[in-house]
Amino acid sequence: MEKIKLFRRRFLPDELTELKDDKILSYSENQIITKWDVLKPRADISTGTSAYFIDKGIKVSKVYNANHQLVYWYCDIIATDFDAQENTYTFHDLLIDVLVYPDGRVQVVDMDEFADILEQKILPDQFIGQALRQTQKLLDIIYAGEFSSLTRIIENAEKTAVCHY
Repeated sequence: MEKIKLFRRRFLPDELTELKDDKILSYSENQIITKWDVLKPRADISTGTSAYFIDKGIKVSKVYNANHQLVYWYCDIIATDFDAQENTYTFHDLLIDVLVYPDGRVQVVDMDEFADILEQKILPDQFIGQALRQTQKLLDIIYAGEFSSLTRIIENAEKTAVCHY
């Protein structure tokens, strides 16, 4: 199988980054699980494991500090493009993020950035409703006490981690 390439597309700032150092732990049509280190050194976080739930439009990341302690679960709202010819996935960061802390506290962040890209007409129209609906669906999962159905997938992948792609 040809190597799968992963890219992160941000709208603010406008950038496309190949996630060339991410290790793919598992891969299926609607789910990719990766292990990664931060792209730029940070004092608060160091490494993590992410699951791209392509059909749900979310990326859930288990984020660790330098001592490998859980800092939080970081949930990005995303839209995904797949180029079969190039075997590449581009994950568009739709800016709205949801953090779930170990104590169960939930925080929705970057709504101001989402408003900025709407006002500046940077975000393509097709993503606006999608971002809001996917955020609501994720919050519904969290508030219904079903977030563990997503986190369990990441934890199982960490236990059996073998990089395949």
